[in-house]
Amino acid sequence: MDISKLQDTAYYVFDFRALGQRIDDLRGLLGENIRLAYAIKANPFLVKGALPGVERLEICSPGESRICDALGVESAATVISGINKTPAFIEELVANTDGRIYTVESLTQFQLLDRLSGKYGKKLKILLRLTNDSQFGINEEDIEALVRYRGDHPGLDYRGIQFFSGTQKTSLKKLRREILRLDELLTRLETDCGWRSPELEYGPGFPVSYFGEELDEEALILGLKQLLEEMRWQGEITLELGRSMVACCGRYFTHVADLKNNHGQNYLILDGGMHQMVYYGQYMGMKLPKVTLCGKENLPPAKNWNLCGSLCSMNDILVKGLPLPEVGIGDTLCFYNTGAYCVTEGISLFLSRDLPAVYILDETGKLHRARETTETYPMNMDGGKIDN
Repeated sequence: MDISKLQDTAYYVFDFRALGQRIDDLRGLLGENIRLAYAIKANPFLVKGALPGVERLEICSPGESRICDALGVESAATVISGINKTPAFIEELVANTDGRIYTVESLTQFQLLDRLSGKYGKKLKILLRLTNDSQFGINEEDIEALVRYRGDHPGLDYRGIQFFSGTQKTSLKKLRREILRLDELLTRLETDCGWRSPELEYGPGFPVSYFGEELDEEALILGLKQLLEEMRWQGEITLELGRSMVACCGRYFTHVADLKNNHGQNYLILDGGMHQMVYYGQYMGMKLPKVTLCGKENLPPAKNWNLCGSLCSMNDILVKGLPLPEVGIGDTLCFYNTGAYCVTEGISLFLSRDLPAVYILDETGKLHRARETTETYPMNMDGGKIDN
């Protein structure tokens, strides 16, 4: 089956087989003692493909929780994270499910979980999130105080410390600084507070080479593994991964709707755009990602083209100066490494353009459509008619 010809409007293809291989490769480098968590915000369509290969899923919203519930994910395989945990949502989870882990991002969240544990008579598992000097997590002194007086909160099961500071980290020195900081905190909690953290959940933010950057990923991962092994604190380690786990599992197909030359510049107008195609930040037009002209991959380039989307925005430029073979209206372009965030992070309601279809290649290689091309205009209008 030629997946470049599935339909004549833009669409994504996500590959479970590629995801399974990626998880196997990560485990091969990290070893058997390190657990993996998938942050489903990177791509919720890949939950079913990731779950057999990871120990848990990281959930950051009620909507993500509903997705996992609909797919039959066990509560014990989820961590409820996120900076804004509404009391109603958390109470719904506590009242109706067991075994989940909850991150503590603020003292308010701690108090909420403490209150709900008493109200429902349940022991709730928590991870205390250390801040990275941003709006996320809580200060070290707050963590120390919560641990020191943990006996006052018998309904909370202190499972460990969580830390994440960002994505696209290419420097082992940065990872070393973070691990040293975490090791110092974990050691201090044990010596000063008499509490040995059972677990560290850490988001290393491994990078993805979107634009041909030279990355020695193996050296970076093996370097982190060594840093973790050298920690004075010893316990269960879970690495939370999103982008670096699933980016390679996706492709985005878009079609040439028009072409023109304005003052010596060649432009291809695509039926997609930046509302559907986001790699990392909004600087697509300044880089050259991996993109091919389907069916003409082996032909020599004929011209350089600026690839522009369908939006009425000067910013809707996906690539500038891309060398391509002879191209015509109706041709299909494939963008690679679109498995992470592209399907969810774009400004998808702008201009009421349709949401692209989503196709899944499952672990057997069978293709199915997970989402139809979906009109968005009903989301952007008042349902009542105008009175004449």
